[in-house]
Amino acid sequence: MFNKLKQIKDLRDQAKELQGQLGQETVSTSSEEGKINLVMDGNQQVVGLEIDPQLLNIEQKETLERGLKEAYNEAVKKVQRIIAQKIQGGNFNLPNIG
Repeated sequence: MFNKLKQIKDLRDQAKELQGQLGQETVSTSSEEGKINLVMDGNQQVVGLEIDPQLLNIEQKETLERGLKEAYNEAVKKVQRIIAQKIQGGNFNLPNIG
């Protein structure tokens, strides 16, 4: 039982280390021909967003909504690739807690 608790603690420590490393990573995406730019950190928090003023009128509402979704979804995919690379290339040993 104590072995399982140690494995859980080690796993938690590794997760915190990975989260810290991911916090240092950023990805940038753009959509609508560069009129929407989004920056996300490795913990999937949006840390920057720029929107061209042309998209800030009611006639461009659908374009703005579509562009934000595209930029956000692309940033999430990029972060997920970084997470996978960090786990595969790092010193993270996932125990078989079963």
